Amino acid sequence: MMTAAKAPVSVLIPTKNEERNLPACLASLAWADEIIVYDSGSTDGTLDVAAQYDVGLVERDFDNFAAHKNWALDNIAFRNDWVLLLDADERVTEALANDIRSAVAQSPDVAGYHIARQTMFSGVWLRHGGVYPDYNLRLFKVGCGHYEDRLVHEHILLDGPAGYLKNPLLHDDDKGMTRFLERHNHYTSLEAVEILRSRRGVCGDRLQGALWRRGPQRRRWLKNLAQRWLPFRPFFVFLYMYVWKAGLLDGRAGFHYCFLKMVFEHQISLKVRELGNPGSPLYQRYRTYLE
Repeated sequence: MMTAAKAPVSVLIPTKNEERNLPACLASLAWADEIIVYDSGSTDGTLDVAAQYDVGLVERDFDNFAAHKNWALDNIAFRNDWVLLLDADERVTEALANDIRSAVAQSPDVAGYHIARQTMFSGVWLRHGGVYPDYNLRLFKVGCGHYEDRLVHEHILLDGPAGYLKNPLLHDDDKGMTRFLERHNHYTSLEAVEILRSRRGVCGDRLQGALWRRGPQRRRWLKNLAQRWLPFRPFFVFLYMYVWKAGLLDGRAGFHYCFLKMVFEHQISLKVRELGNPGSPLYQRYRTYLE
């Protein structure tokens, strides 16, 4: 039986200490012509895992999510016209690989594609609560996209029309609840900084929110509205996710996830308040981005 030709796609995987997640991620990419592990000083076995696969390795010190990824897009000589940005805790299913293969072969007038994410939490696929499909623009033509000026939850700004692929990425982090909480404690700090940057007008190009668009633009519109005008935002976030978007249908995992999202929103509110004091530890840590 003949082996199918690899798809003309370069996959870029930013990593730092992803020894647990990386093997499954790389194993799901046998269909791709080029895989590049883009590491930021891993101190675990990440590089040993990468060495077991036919992948390229690029190393760079991390500064922030958008700048780090934009450096890769500007400086790595990809050998294909299409690039797929993939986190180490994501896997490309066979169905999605077939979607990608067809898309890059048959859509010369499309500059990029949004891909849904099938997020697992405590071993459960979160089908509700507004968590799925969670479209993100991850596949695009080299030179047609760059990340917005945002420290966290950054999105691609695309030069050209975008489409949507049918099948999702599998998003399944294997680092456990402690790492989940640590990561989101960091993310809430960055989100608070972004709120203040936006209010002060010290940010660059941004994804423009639009209620009538699906995917990240609609989510950004809702987030901007809630963060600026909605009182008791954490409580309403829980009601929106758990009741209005039916997160309760995901059982115990759905409740825990929606509850944690409420807690994270409360953390953001507290940290925005702290950032109002230029002498605070949080302000001093991120003052480069605020002044």
